[in-house]
Amino acid sequence: MTDPIHTALRAPVPQAAAASRRLAERIAAEGRADFYYATVASPLGDLLLIASRRGLARLRYPDGDSDSALEELAVRRSPRIIESAAATDPWRREIDEYFAGTRRRFEAPLDWQEITGFRRRVLRATVAVPYGEASDYKSIAGAAGSPAGARAAGNALGANPLPIVIPCHRVLHRDGGLGGYTGGLDRKRVLLALEGAVR
Repeated sequence: MTDPIHTALRAPVPQAAAASRRLAERIAAEGRADFYYATVASPLGDLLLIASRRGLARLRYPDGDSDSALEELAVRRSPRIIESAAATDPWRREIDEYFAGTRRRFEAPLDWQEITGFRRRVLRATVAVPYGEASDYKSIAGAAGSPAGARAAGNALGANPLPIVIPCHRVLHRDGGLGGYTGGLDRKRVLLALEGAVR
């Protein structure tokens, strides 16, 4: 009699990986997970996207710790997280279109659940900065209801969980200096150049 466990253990790795993908896609199709993740190739490297049923919750650059992002969500919100290209397709498609130069505004929903207070107001004001244009920290702070809060606005932008989609790269110093950026200043320059907003 053949032991099914030993048979499964002897199965070729590609077959096991394919079975795992099929199971993940079935769980995603049935809506049984709380978060879904996948990567999307970009000129800045493979970006990690994590989405909930509400919308995109995290976007991480390749040098960010993907495991820690997933672990943080598992602890803070839900451990029901699976890999699913299909469930993240709306955001992957928009990222592809953005880097291809055919998308100027992201429209797929975002998950704002963990972004509250002044930080949310700063990030909402940042979303309003048009493609190809730039704002500055003081103006963003003013739009968020705190004209004297430029430094706090900078801190909120530094903690942006959705760079590129919430375009914190469009926020500069008033003198035209780049300021900071979660993904590093080289990536900020690339994004501004892509949009034709380099100062």
